Amino acid sequence: MMARAGVGALGAALLAVLVFLAISSWSRQPAAAAKPSAQPINFPHNVHAGTYKIDCQYCHSDARRSEYAGLPSVERCMGCHKITAADKAEIKKLAEFQAKKESIPWVRVNKLPEFTYFPHKAHIAANLPCQGCHGPIEQMRVVGARTGPRLTNDLARLVGLKPAPPALTMGWCVECHRTQNATQGRRAPLDCIACHH
Repeated sequence: MMARAGVGALGAALLAVLVFLAISSWSRQPAAAAKPSAQPINFPHNVHAGTYKIDCQYCHSDARRSEYAGLPSVERCMGCHKITAADKAEIKKLAEFQAKKESIPWVRVNKLPEFTYFPHKAHIAANLPCQGCHGPIEQMRVVGARTGPRLTNDLARLVGLKPAPPALTMGWCVECHRTQNATQGRRAPLDCIACHH
């Protein structure tokens, strides 16, 4: 009888720990995890960056001079697409935005929490590839990334393992800065105020 009660108490304690970890993991998600989202125009990165090898900064031209990468204007897109693939349905949508003199209402994919400062220009100046943070964009038809804390990582830490932090989380960024400093002789900041203000 006592053994049965002990097994029941152990099971309840284990269940409570698992529920705590699940809630903890869910509550620590970034402000907006990068998920594939429906865009007003289907933009195949795998064609533009992959097949045609168009540099990321051609479309995201603010990346080299700003904290935000920016999005291409309708005029930038139509610079090529007045001629190239002008008969395609998605390009006709582009032409409609241009005719109405409207911006394309792109849906944001990557967004860090408001208390985080991330300057793209510093990373571009350090010649870091966009794929280092955003993944193999040149292979993606729809852009999205798995970010934020994960229950599996929490469970691995619970049993003493040290899993790599997920992309675009603080631990992942700090680890990248440490690695760049140690292996590339860079001086990437490690103090809190560099990213949090």
